[in-house]
Amino acid sequence: MSILKEFKEFAVKGNAVDMAVGIIIGASFGKIISSLVADVIMPPIGVLVGGVDFTKLAVILKEKVGDAPAVTLNYGNFIQSVVDFTIIAFAIFLVVKLINNLKKQEAATPVAPPEPTKEELLLTEIRDLLKTKN
Repeated sequence: MSILKEFKEFAVKGNAVDMAVGIIIGASFGKIISSLVADVIMPPIGVLVGGVDFTKLAVILKEKVGDAPAVTLNYGNFIQSVVDFTIIAFAIFLVVKLINNLKKQEAATPVAPPEPTKEELLLTEIRDLLKTKN
């Protein structure tokens, strides 16, 4: 089997397409959450902490020398990334939990067997008549 044929079978499968859509939506969702954290959540927290802008929190490891910029450890950006991650992880947890609950409800509802067709009913009558004649 050629590699192109194998790739075509893989790419056309529903799981691969679903995964690609999920990755694209996840990337967009990540941008929305990053904006939510940076623009909506962190400013009020900064005000509560005393007017701190978390993106500017840093420790200077080496001062600026001439044209060379200062070397800094930007722990404020790290704190903001941790908050981003926590919100994204919690949102994904809620989505997975919702999907699992829907699957449980779907599995819990019994599916009634389909009604027999006219042919099946007629064959059943013929079978029953044959049983009574013997």
